[in-house]
Amino acid sequence: MSLFDEIKVFSGNSHPQLARDICKYLKIPLGESEVFKFSNDETFVRIRENVREKDVFLVQPISSPVNDNLMELFIMIDAAKRASAGRITVVIPYYAYGRTDKKDQPRVAITARLIADFIITAGADRVLTMNLHAGQIQGFFNIPLDELTSIPLLAKQYQDRDIKNLVVVATDVGAAKRAHDLADILNTPMAIIEKQRYGNEDTVEAVNLIGDVKGKCALIVDDEIGTGGTVIAASKILTKFGVNKIYCCAVHPVLSGNAADLLAQSDIEEIIVTDTLPIPPSKMISNLKVVSVSDMLGEAITRIHSGLSVGAMFGH
Repeated sequence: MSLFDEIKVFSGNSHPQLARDICKYLKIPLGESEVFKFSNDETFVRIRENVREKDVFLVQPISSPVNDNLMELFIMIDAAKRASAGRITVVIPYYAYGRTDKKDQPRVAITARLIADFIITAGADRVLTMNLHAGQIQGFFNIPLDELTSIPLLAKQYQDRDIKNLVVVATDVGAAKRAHDLADILNTPMAIIEKQRYGNEDTVEAVNLIGDVKGKCALIVDDEIGTGGTVIAASKILTKFGVNKIYCCAVHPVLSGNAADLLAQSDIEEIIVTDTLPIPPSKMISNLKVVSVSDMLGEAITRIHSGLSVGAMFGH
């Protein structure tokens, strides 16, 4: 039994469709709220129903415009806290600023930690997220954090296909664990690309390949697709090393700038992503397929509310 009253789910303007899909799984209506900007560019939030002692879940992936959606989240948390919510869990399927998780240059901020501090200070009691860019971000929070993984969901998209000689390819050494998990589920070998990033620019060059890919079908895996530079650089080196076909899967479809156009023109046969972020119609290219994480998030919310293990969803 939960220590708190019924579940209430509210959404900001970041990704209301995902919030509606989560509520469909939970078989409850989406909570009524107002979240908008005044003409002076200030954000206003009002929760339009009683949340006193309720188990409140605020769904807000940190999508573009990132800073506006972050500010919405902070104000939503504060509004729920001041309305005497029993517990406030922020559901952040995509955690922006995740790449700034350490000081890799002199005199730079660790923004991923700063965002965590803001969320805690605003009054959140728990965090539910998916596939953080770096595992250490979990440690930036001194409140409970549940990190789900969509790798089994992505793997399922390939398990029923008869793809011969499949090899899972990590886009860099940092993505090796993710690629290993996917390769383990699919029972395939894996390869790793060595890449080089130039300064703070979104310019990436693949410089070497560890593993055998010649004559095989390659499945590139990454946590997110931003400018598309990483997966396109990976596809080029894979072509150079003699792969037959190239597939790609990623959790978070950031698709910044002209990424969609570049991916549409690439050698990648198919790109599968999840709906942790909204994809505007203009970026829904022909070789892009979206699978939903709403049921997974809905199940995690049910377990958090009921005091059950979230890790048990993944056999832990």
